[in-house]
Amino acid sequence: MPEWTQSDPGNDVTTARARLNGLDIDVTHQKSPSGAWEEVSITLRASPSFEALGRSLAASDVFSLWARASRLMWMPWMLAAQPMLPAIRRRPPEVEDGK
Repeated sequence: MPEWTQSDPGNDVTTARARLNGLDIDVTHQKSPSGAWEEVSITLRASPSFEALGRSLAASDVFSLWARASRLMWMPWMLAAQPMLPAIRRRPPEVEDGK
């Protein structure tokens, strides 16, 4: 979720900004008044440095964090959809002949 979004209708410029732990992300979209061109700019700013950010990400288990976050995000939808799914029918156990 962006921290803030700014739009200037006169210049047709939209800016979204997000702040993460040690990383600032700015996304700017603009069009020329004549419609001749369009531009998207993405700026990444790490503090104190990208090297320090990389070390902190390498020390953490990013994949595990992502998996847990996606599970938390999808769980309400999966639980809500459960009554709409067809019931799983188990086959009755086969009876063996006493031959």
